[in-house]
Amino acid sequence: MKQEDLIFYGEYAPKLEEIKALLLSEIQAMLDSISTDSETAVAEHIKCRIKGSESLKEKLRRKRLDETPESGFRQLSDIIGARVITHFVGDIYSVLELIEKNPNWRVVTIKDYIADMKPNGYRSLHVILTLPFGVNGIDTIDVEIQLRTIAMDCWAALEHQLRYKKSIKNTKLIEEELKRCADEMASTDLTMQTIRDLIRRG
Repeated sequence: MKQEDLIFYGEYAPKLEEIKALLLSEIQAMLDSISTDSETAVAEHIKCRIKGSESLKEKLRRKRLDETPESGFRQLSDIIGARVITHFVGDIYSVLELIEKNPNWRVVTIKDYIADMKPNGYRSLHVILTLPFGVNGIDTIDVEIQLRTIAMDCWAALEHQLRYKKSIKNTKLIEEELKRCADEMASTDLTMQTIRDLIRRG
């Protein structure tokens, strides 16, 4: 955590780091329970982060909320976030089953943007969890796990640049091309899943 973030989060910082470590450890354990063989590993990689103070304050500002850690804990679900990048769509749902059974948290919401793609083409599966917190009157904290294939993650990275980079020309054309790519990637993901299943069946 950066110095400015440590100052902003203050007494909450150690607990946030503890929960981040727990989240990473539990996700890795779930993935290992499916496979520890590098050739059949479920995930390409895992990322976990605590939202930076400036990013958090900007989000609270947009929502017209107090720019304090306490406001963030009570109103937002992604101060701590993890992203699991899988090779195949089916692996996403295998990991989801394990997340739902894990006793270290309670699943609050599942948003399946794979089964129900967003209009712009965004695909991902978001799981909101509640974990015990217990610092200065904040009893619980919500965290978010995003599950995506490599193709979905690549698409989301481009779409993120489009949304946040200023002075981009031909925005409409880029949006149309991104939507076309999203449709093609969805088809490719399903085809790759079918091929993998055929290989495994021998």
